[in-house]
Amino acid sequence: MKFRPLHDRVVVRRLTAEEKTSGGIIIPDTAKEKPMEGEVVAVGPGARNERGELVALDVKAGDRVLFGKWSGTEVKLDGEELLIMKESDVMGIIEGAAAKKKAA
Repeated sequence: MKFRPLHDRVVVRRLTAEEKTSGGIIIPDTAKEKPMEGEVVAVGPGARNERGELVALDVKAGDRVLFGKWSGTEVKLDGEELLIMKESDVMGIIEGAAAKKKAA
């Protein structure tokens, strides 16, 4: 199934939470917090300004982003849990070495 968000909405896939702390302590599932970092799966065409012009979004599919703890609406598409949120709920894009380090 293909899903295309409308207006200034983005679809985000949460990244998996760390299984261990930096000190090596294993975190049980009940104590894990949902990660506030994700990968943008799809973006809408943009919002309209006061003059009716389409304003494109700053994020694009494939970007690694940070978002608020309670941001977005959780949905399940094709068995995968995703978040749909407005672009304004995205706090920033992770670029460079930090994004590559997390991917490895």
